[in-house]
Amino acid sequence: MDTLLNWHKNNHEKRLFGRYIHGDSILELLEELPSQFVVTQRGVSVEKRPIHTVTIGTGKTKILLWSQMHGNESTTTKALFDLFKAFQEVDKNPFLDIILSSCTLCIIPILNPDGAKAYTRVNTNGIDLNRDAQDRSQPESKLLWEIYKEFNPHFCFNLHGQRTIYGFEDTGKPSILSFLAPSADENRSITLSRKRSMQVIAHIYNELTPYLLGNIGLYDDGFNRNCTGDTFQAEGVPTILFEAGHYPNDYDREITRRYVFMAIIAALENVSSTLPIDEALYLTIPEHQKCYCDILFKNTLDGDIGIQFKEKLTRNTIEFIPEFASKEETSFLFGHRIIDCSGIKIKKLLEEKLIGKPNIRHLNIDKGVTITL
Repeated sequence: MDTLLNWHKNNHEKRLFGRYIHGDSILELLEELPSQFVVTQRGVSVEKRPIHTVTIGTGKTKILLWSQMHGNESTTTKALFDLFKAFQEVDKNPFLDIILSSCTLCIIPILNPDGAKAYTRVNTNGIDLNRDAQDRSQPESKLLWEIYKEFNPHFCFNLHGQRTIYGFEDTGKPSILSFLAPSADENRSITLSRKRSMQVIAHIYNELTPYLLGNIGLYDDGFNRNCTGDTFQAEGVPTILFEAGHYPNDYDREITRRYVFMAIIAALENVSSTLPIDEALYLTIPEHQKCYCDILFKNTLDGDIGIQFKEKLTRNTIEFIPEFASKEETSFLFGHRIIDCSGIKIKKLLEEKLIGKPNIRHLNIDKGVTITL
């Protein structure tokens, strides 16, 4: 993994940067892929934007991967294009050749191109595609199901991004990567497919823990048949949910993409192997909680005040708009940035000078005291 990490630092796909990644961002990159990649337009979105698959590898084990089912979750898409670049340089990473000879990968880089363009979670019709697995009411959901049935995968990798609110109450560490072996039924039974998903995640955890000690967690495994991962798991296909979280001060998710890239490689290594890891390790991975906010003003005369950034697309740029964090959404026990305001009454000032205003860098809070945000 050290070699892979060093390769990524210098060789990742630098033409993709930041949070705003959409169909126009990747079109040229898809066109440039060499012949070992089979690029196919498989369908279109509600607004008739193209949805592509990229197929690579010659092996018997078939893996279906899809990203940006939620249009504003782009970190995993960047990691996929880093993966494409790595596959073109197997001489620098020879073990990747083993993956390509053992596996065939069918990859949907952006499943929700309308949501990606508008930078929204949902598609143009306001539907969360990850809650449309049963109704399949949208062209994007229908297309994913069609590709799934046609490709008949042995594994599914469902690639997502999570908000900055997740962390671990016991340790105070943020959740940088999260995973889930989705349940296949309401009893959360450990079926054969779910057991295999657990083994893959346990391998990822083993490989990445040296780099992200205490920053890797699990999502709640409550069953929801409307979710794509739960549906595929119930069909008997091992499915792994990947969630790209927040690395400290990395709001562009450029460091997180590196670890998502490594996690995908680790997962591919495991499914290529005849010696899967014991799934018992999966059950020891902690579940994360909603306990973080972006800025935490501590010890003010108004109490502790949490600020959460709302992401807004403005002229093709993502702005981070400060809003008061809701304790119904996060306990904000912890903050990615903590500012001690002992003895200062600050809430009214925040309402007037900070809330709803992007790009605030400095805030005068009391008797000439200025804080840098």
